[in-house]
Amino acid sequence: MKTPHIKTELPGPKARALIERDTAVVSPSYPRDYPFVMSHGRGVEVWDVDGNRFIDFVAGIAVCSTGHSHPKVVAAVTDAAQNFLHISSDYWHEHQVRLGEKMAELAPMGEAAMSFFAQSGTESVEGALKLARYVTGRSRFIGFLGGFHGRTMGSLAFTSSKYTQQKGFFPTMPGVTHVPYPNNYRPLLAGEDQGAAVLSYIENVLFQSNVPPSEVAAILVEPIQGEGGYIVPPDGFLQGLRALCDRHGILLIFDEVQSGIGRTGKMFASEHWGVTPDIMSLAKGLGSGLPIGMVVAKRSIMSQWKRGAHGNTYGGNPLCCAAASATLELVAGGLVENAARMGEHFMARLHELQSRYETIGEIRGKGLMIGMELVTDRTSRSPAREFCDRFITRAYENGLMLLSCGQSTVRFMPPLVVTAAEIDEAVSILDATFSELT
Repeated sequence: MKTPHIKTELPGPKARALIERDTAVVSPSYPRDYPFVMSHGRGVEVWDVDGNRFIDFVAGIAVCSTGHSHPKVVAAVTDAAQNFLHISSDYWHEHQVRLGEKMAELAPMGEAAMSFFAQSGTESVEGALKLARYVTGRSRFIGFLGGFHGRTMGSLAFTSSKYTQQKGFFPTMPGVTHVPYPNNYRPLLAGEDQGAAVLSYIENVLFQSNVPPSEVAAILVEPIQGEGGYIVPPDGFLQGLRALCDRHGILLIFDEVQSGIGRTGKMFASEHWGVTPDIMSLAKGLGSGLPIGMVVAKRSIMSQWKRGAHGNTYGGNPLCCAAASATLELVAGGLVENAARMGEHFMARLHELQSRYETIGEIRGKGLMIGMELVTDRTSRSPAREFCDRFITRAYENGLMLLSCGQSTVRFMPPLVVTAAEIDEAVSILDATFSELT
């Protein structure tokens, strides 16, 4: 398939030249999938340096929530930049306070909330872990297999979506015990309801034989697991986890770095189940592309931090806060509803593809956080790892940018401004790509 928007063989000459320069001076550790070299983007569309146009369903790994260079976000950043670019977190400024107020209005804590400002998802997770230890005086944590929480040493201790992320860095932060994330499509424990099975395992096996619950500071969980496969937990699981934490005085931390800020058709994914966290970590889509993260916690918890207990230099950067405030206004002002509507449309179109292509095992997700798991056959449900890699690359060559997750899942995370026409264009490319490869 040669789409009218792909003008050169990929990568084109300008892209090849820049990649060659990069090889000499940039770390090879970045997990790059295909040779896309960006020139510019608008909304859901991006162009490479050779003039090729693509539909972007990666959005900077769910970062560009309002699309590329949304004019309201650009204006907010430009206005802020006219005044000052930085002031350390030792002082105050309007953009930071305003963002804190906005987040306090939106936070799903069920009570008053406070925020700590950071620059990334992993730093937000680190802050949440430090807060939990500080407040509870406990040192142990529980995380989930398949989880991704970052690459700094504390969050890395929880990250278990691929062993390559931890290989060569042991020991990380001690005291983390992993349990299965409930996945009814690929169950690890006995029982039809994997949510109930996991809760029973924690309560009746882990807490009885290995981990004293009185020493557990917090349970860290993604309400919808991202890197592990875009897995939606069974109904009742998060509610049960909340009840378990309450029984044992354990704090519940929701990592909403990828699932938050309207991505799932709710402002926060936890709202689909009506479960309130004690602490929440945010980043990615919060700043529409600018580097910002937040630790949001119940005021009764965060107010226990004493002066100097935690801090950073760039937290609350005025440009990033301005971008985040503009983003929240746009998302709350209609984009979250668009994510819900377009998610339903996209899921319906993907189920049409599933009816024609046997290699599509399961389609799952909420809003515009959708996973399409590829299998060798639907009976065995064996992951089609190599096919998934070829599919991602071929879709890029056909004009659609995608990433994978889990063992063999194609993940869809387009900007929340995506239209039905753009989804239909993407589906036509998916259809053509399946036809070519199968």
